[in-house]
Amino acid sequence: MRIPTPFDAIDLVGRAAGAVEEAISLVPRLVSLLGQAERLVQRADGIVGAIEQTVAGADVVLAETSAVVDRADALTVRVDGLLAKYEPSLHQLHPIVVRLVETSEEDEVEAVVRMINLLPALVDQLGSDIMPVLDTLGTVAPDLRDLLDLSRELNEMLGSLPGMGRVKKRIDEEQAEKEQAEQAQYRADEDVSTAPNRGLEQ
Repeated sequence: MRIPTPFDAIDLVGRAAGAVEEAISLVPRLVSLLGQAERLVQRADGIVGAIEQTVAGADVVLAETSAVVDRADALTVRVDGLLAKYEPSLHQLHPIVVRLVETSEEDEVEAVVRMINLLPALVDQLGSDIMPVLDTLGTVAPDLRDLLDLSRELNEMLGSLPGMGRVKKRIDEEQAEKEQAEQAQYRADEDVSTAPNRGLEQ
């Protein structure tokens, strides 16, 4: 075993001093690394926070999606019930609708639309003008029958008067001719008359 000499001690001291200097030179790097590590930890904390917010948002979205799915399921059940209820009627209507589509012209469809648009006014007129007249027919009918009976009695009385038979016959003939002329004129007017414009024509 070699005995250490003073040179060995001096060499050891020099190497120790070098190690100390090297260690001291590493201190700024260690400080910089600690700063970088701290910044990385902060960034990691921010990323973790963002991930937590994203997870919370995803939970909200999932909850809303689940609610929408539940509502869609309920609506589907209702629609299925309605379809099951109306399916036989729809099957019966299908050939009718197909025939209407195949045979209807555009002007006919327009006429139907205009007719539907006139229905409110027609209902109002029925209620205000026509129905009151129909209601009064029940009370007018007996009066008309009384007038007819009175007219027959007057005719019989006139016919029984001397010399009035020929007058009555002439009056009846004139009345018949007048009625025939009125009927002929009515038919002629009916052939050439046009219905009033109630919005059916544009």
